[in-house]
Amino acid sequence: MFKLKRVYEAPSPDDGERVLVDRLWPRGMTKAKAAVDLWMKEISPSTELRKWFDHDPAKWAGFQARYREELETRPTLTDELREKARQGTVTLLYGARNQAQNEAAALKAFLEASSG
Repeated sequence: MFKLKRVYEAPSPDDGERVLVDRLWPRGMTKAKAAVDLWMKEISPSTELRKWFDHDPAKWAGFQARYREELETRPTLTDELREKARQGTVTLLYGARNQAQNEAAALKAFLEASSG
């Protein structure tokens, strides 16, 4: 099972494995405070896509489509996350303020839509 959580929120026992899916480390967060089990920056959107999107809600649909295309070229990484989710809860952590339109939400939708 996949969950989403802003990395700035306090960790909780029901988070399961906490996986940061941002390319950049969240501002102002120490490693201890973030309580990240795994940082998968390679699965995050490319720098070019991230800069193009710039958290603009008007670009959300285009961002999701482009990010899906990128994810389809990274099956090893997406398979690794799916395998972890089969073993227990995986919380995808992100730093964005927008809790509905961010890379973790797009990644979660991709993983759930394309899983067996």
